[in-house]
Amino acid sequence: MGPENELESDAEAEGGQQGGVQSVERALTVLEILAREGHAGVSEIAEEMGIHKSTVSRLMGSLVSRDMVHQNSDRGKYQLGFGILRLASSIPGRLSLVREARPVLESLALEYKETVNLAVLRSNYAVNVDQAMGPSTLATYDWVGSLTPLHATSSGKILLAALSADERDRILKETGLTARTSRTVTSRKELDKQLHEAAANGYAVVREEFEIGLNAVAVPVFNHQGVVIGAISISGPAFRFDPEKTPGLLESLKQAGLKVSTNMGYTRH
Repeated sequence: MGPENELESDAEAEGGQQGGVQSVERALTVLEILAREGHAGVSEIAEEMGIHKSTVSRLMGSLVSRDMVHQNSDRGKYQLGFGILRLASSIPGRLSLVREARPVLESLALEYKETVNLAVLRSNYAVNVDQAMGPSTLATYDWVGSLTPLHATSSGKILLAALSADERDRILKETGLTARTSRTVTSRKELDKQLHEAAANGYAVVREEFEIGLNAVAVPVFNHQGVVIGAISISGPAFRFDPEKTPGLLESLKQAGLKVSTNMGYTRH
């Protein structure tokens, strides 16, 4: 092979590598969109990414084949698949937290007949890593894998309250205080006040801040070093669920958080 042919081969290889990297980046972007939105269609994803729908369709085909996403047959939209959980299971700390929290989540869901979630901090969001559904739950939405805004959710406020002032400032500057509903707190002064109260009281409540008609309350989960590693929340329809007026709920939720924390090696001083 002559020098010119060698140069051509190198150029082709480089072009192939660049194309491969671009495909990986696009696939990861698709997964991030689905994690954030819960579900989305090809057109929505293509518009957000600024690429052609046919390109998104090919990406979806590859991701579906590996169980990274699956398509809802009724609406044709996509959401994260079980392949994501398979990958996440390789993270021992998070897997341990889910394992230790699972029976506690189920017990709370059964006692209060509402949806109970376990969330952890991921980048600038709260990501739900497990969920237990109560027998009276009206909706059947699966929040596992969903990224939710820190400032508009009870779990998010617990996770924010546990951060250093510098880390909290960095995150809120990057994400902003976007209004999810007319009740979302968009004032930094008011949010800081609520975070201070959450840290002092050991729980955080939101009333229709993330979604109209949905109330929630969350408590922290600590590790063996006393660091907040997650949050357990109970949510329910606003017309019947008021966390601070439900007899015994706050104490039960705090005890649940303490139980999981103890299982993770936490000891109160």
